[in-house]
Amino acid sequence: MRKPCSEKQDKNKGAWSIEEDQKLIDYINQHGEGCWRTLPKAAGLLRCGKSCRLRWINYLRPDLKRGNFAEDEEDLIIKLHALLGNRYLSLVFVSTN
Repeated sequence: MRKPCSEKQDKNKGAWSIEEDQKLIDYINQHGEGCWRTLPKAAGLLRCGKSCRLRWINYLRPDLKRGNFAEDEEDLIIKLHALLGNRYLSLVFVSTN
């Protein structure tokens, strides 16, 4: 059985540095996402694959939208919520297509 990420020795924990972010961005831009388990070592990071994957998906992806919703996006969300209720997966699917 594999050890969970948090139990591995010699791994950085906590906040990511600017240098770590840049290493991850540079590596993914050059090689693609590939295998998250082997990516940290190949990129020269002392992080586990899960941490790298979450950092990329939640903070570093270039297509990640930040900030407030535009007025038309907000109107669409309100209309979809009135139509679909709290079925968020359906709301996300409809709003992205």
